[in-house]
Amino acid sequence: MHISIITVCLNSAGTIADALESVGKQTFREIEHIVVDGVSTDGTQEIVRGFTPKVARLISEPDRGLYDAMNKGLAAASGEIIGYLNSDDVYASDDVLQKVATVFAEPDVDACYGDLVYVHRDDMSQVVRYWRSRPYSPGLVERGWMPAHPTFFVRRRLLLEEGGFNTRYRYHADFDLVVRLFLQRRIRTKYIPEILVRMRVGGKTNRSLRNIVRGNLESIDSLRSHGVPVTPMFFIGKLVSRVPQFLRRP
Repeated sequence: MHISIITVCLNSAGTIADALESVGKQTFREIEHIVVDGVSTDGTQEIVRGFTPKVARLISEPDRGLYDAMNKGLAAASGEIIGYLNSDDVYASDDVLQKVATVFAEPDVDACYGDLVYVHRDDMSQVVRYWRSRPYSPGLVERGWMPAHPTFFVRRRLLLEEGGFNTRYRYHADFDLVVRLFLQRRIRTKYIPEILVRMRVGGKTNRSLRNIVRGNLESIDSLRSHGVPVTPMFFIGKLVSRVPQFLRRP
């Protein structure tokens, strides 16, 4: 079994080495790491090239946004399993991908996911928010729930059959993919109740209140476009699920 990890970046010289190192140190060795760079000008490409041959491929060309770049990585990937690790993020331990591979050894598993902690940009030991997930049950996605995207691993054939991410969504194409996979395809998932990823705060979708609002509007549009009615529980569910993330600690 091979796992393809796709990292999208643009002018990420300050953080990408941490991401690359965390993949390179994984005890599971059957990894294909693909980096998709949006033509960085700050030395990011040189840093990535320094990790050859652990980085299997560097694609550097203009793109039409984050999810277009993710689709490019998917098109280039050959692994049976696909995971996405942002250039700001790191795996929480050296055996994360081994745990993922163990889950996918069960042939009836389509996808798996785990927990994530948001950490301070300059001190990754300082936890800002703890996103503890849960096993999937019907009704969760309709209430705005989704797995933390960097912890979500899925079989490549399913992503290809779905056509990857819908790039008309700039902020929440990952939620739209969850709607298609969980509600339409009814994929079989397994929850790994451990912290899999440490994510630096300040990502695109959570960078400002405006982006948060835009992302939620996209999520609502995605649900409606797939025939899922949006009720007040969507907003209540998101609020109820997120408040504890800022209060609890691992």
